[in-house]
Amino acid sequence: MAEQPSTGLACASTGAVGVSGDPGAELAVTVVLCVAPRQVREWALQLPLGACVGDALRACGLAEHADANAVGVWGRPAGADLMLKPQDRVEVYRPLQVDPKVARRERFARQGARATGLFARRRPGAKSGY
Repeated sequence: MAEQPSTGLACASTGAVGVSGDPGAELAVTVVLCVAPRQVREWALQLPLGACVGDALRACGLAEHADANAVGVWGRPAGADLMLKPQDRVEVYRPLQVDPKVARRERFARQGARATGLFARRRPGAKSGY
């Protein structure tokens, strides 16, 4: 058996047999990569039962992205050794360009206190803050 090159992602999926007892059974998963704002690449994969996140990323050639970026399953952080279930969605996230707290402070400074938050749309004659 030929040894695959190590990519830093390890998983113990070696021909696991599913509940049905069928060694050829597969599970369908989707891998999603956010390339840029509003640009998403998606892969629909058929993996053997017992496959993990690392196997899914290797199957679509994204193993190098997993080392640099955060990876999750259905919006929850996940490691490369997390076992996948049928219909799971593996997501590879981009790093943030701006800290959300800093962006909010800058937006508030530009708009001023009267145009943000509770004070943005007041009813005529209403007290401030309501």
